[in-house]
Amino acid sequence: MSSLKRAPPANRLIAALPRADRQRVLTKCKAVELTYAEVLCEPGQRIEHVYFPTSGLISLLTPVDRPPGVEVGMVGREGVAGMPLFLGVNISSVRALVQGSGSALRMTAASFRGQTARSSGLRRELNRYLYSFIVQVSQTAACNSRHQLGPRLARWLLMTHDRAQSDRFYLTQEFLAQMLSVQRAGVTRAASLLQKKKLISYKRGHITVLDRRGLERAACACYRAVNKICGKLPH
Repeated sequence: MSSLKRAPPANRLIAALPRADRQRVLTKCKAVELTYAEVLCEPGQRIEHVYFPTSGLISLLTPVDRPPGVEVGMVGREGVAGMPLFLGVNISSVRALVQGSGSALRMTAASFRGQTARSSGLRRELNRYLYSFIVQVSQTAACNSRHQLGPRLARWLLMTHDRAQSDRFYLTQEFLAQMLSVQRAGVTRAASLLQKKKLISYKRGHITVLDRRGLERAACACYRAVNKICGKLPH
């Protein structure tokens, strides 16, 4: 764990902790790789670990009719997956699915409970993150019910781009359709339009953001609304 303590943590929540608290948290973490489409937890399962992504991306999906469900939240290097434990709940209500390969700092549920009980700094940062996550989930619900697919797709790609730390990431059309709860044909049309406008390049699941500002203009107002309240992730 000494290497974790020496290196500046890429996870923003951990990086925001007071130095002593940060070092204690890092001693309880293990660096792990996140593999695309890996399921970290299922609805109804006991939460065994929390994950602080450092470069990976985790989607939280709620069950609707059949797997994999509908995405209700996204966790990247700004936060942590496994927040029910902070609220005293040890059973997951969502599926935690790796949307983008990368890395994370993993902590056992028991260690996480111990650290939150001990550290007021950690509790403070978790409360701040919980608020921003609630804002994200609420805005996503409103967006999915009111806005057209094209602007929704642009918003979703921007959120992914914010957390991917790269202009290029891998997302199949099938996966996008599942995340947005639409038919694959709809994603194909919407993605083709963004590509025609030269905002993105899309080939065999590999998406490259070509025009970030143009993509922001194409997105619905929900993206800007969340950033205004919670702050925009730096690139």
